[in-house]
Amino acid sequence: MYAKTNEFRTFASVLLFASILLSRDVFLTVPLQLEYNDREGMILLSELSRRRIRSVQKLIRVGRNEVVVVLRVDEEKESKEVHRWINRGCRHAIWQLSNLPTAVLIPLSHFHQGYIDLSKRRVSPEEVAKCEEKYNKSKAVHSILRHVAEKHDMELVNLYETIGWPLYRKYGHAYDAFKVAITDPNSVLEGIEMDAAVREELLNNIKRRMTPQPVKIRAQLDIRCTGIDGVEAIKASLAAGEGCSTEEVPIKVTYLAAPYYVLTADALDKKQGFDAMDRALNMIKATLEGYKWSRFKVEKEAKLVSEIDDRDFAALMAKATKENELEPGDEDEGEAPAAGSDDDV
Repeated sequence: MYAKTNEFRTFASVLLFASILLSRDVFLTVPLQLEYNDREGMILLSELSRRRIRSVQKLIRVGRNEVVVVLRVDEEKESKEVHRWINRGCRHAIWQLSNLPTAVLIPLSHFHQGYIDLSKRRVSPEEVAKCEEKYNKSKAVHSILRHVAEKHDMELVNLYETIGWPLYRKYGHAYDAFKVAITDPNSVLEGIEMDAAVREELLNNIKRRMTPQPVKIRAQLDIRCTGIDGVEAIKASLAAGEGCSTEEVPIKVTYLAAPYYVLTADALDKKQGFDAMDRALNMIKATLEGYKWSRFKVEKEAKLVSEIDDRDFAALMAKATKENELEPGDEDEGEAPAAGSDDDV
């Protein structure tokens, strides 16, 4: 949520996250709830896409959220022209659009709130990703503050003034401040005055909603060494991989069935987990390549493990364990009769 200091601030080249409200033959109506206090902006069809538009309905739908950029904001010019038409007793204006050869009849009700021109085609995919990330972060912050305000019968804007906006200014985004507050609330909330009950409710909501869920990352390896140091080489390389474990990201090696081994990492942060997995794989490879007649291959690339994958892996491990068990009648190598004994035939 943003401070509404001026309903017609000139946000030139600033990205907005908006929902399509109305679709016409030549333009779209978009409500700008946050930045322009629910004023309506307009997107001409020529500003929808860089490609040729065959069907507007397939490209854009009413109610869908889209990332757009502000091209221009002109309150005075639009107001004077609209007032001139209204004073004449007109309900519609004949509007000449620069990208069309003919004029278009547009209700004046679309323009009495001001002139905000938007564009969708001038937004790059990278900018869309950044804007959506910012929007989702803001939604999470707003949801937490709204819950605290409802629980303690407070005005939501008061929480933004005392907590939200100061954290936006200090950390760039209140979402980043809330993430730090999970482990270090005193440093984040230092200097912010609030009741003890409100503080406790806020921290409880932050921890409940924003504490990252642990992720499991797994990779399957094919490790072989046919040299004189075969078994020792494999043991040393796997031990080197497990040695890359940290307190935050423990790494474990599981024997599946020769020559296959499974490397598993548990982490709260996905990026941190994949980085630790890469270090472990590189360490195993480097150690194994120090021995002759060795081979290292990643049979299955490292990926996040879902509950279904976990169940399938448990079933696979149970099957492998059962296959490795001695069947009745099997003899252990240590119990084989010695050569030249009376039992030899």
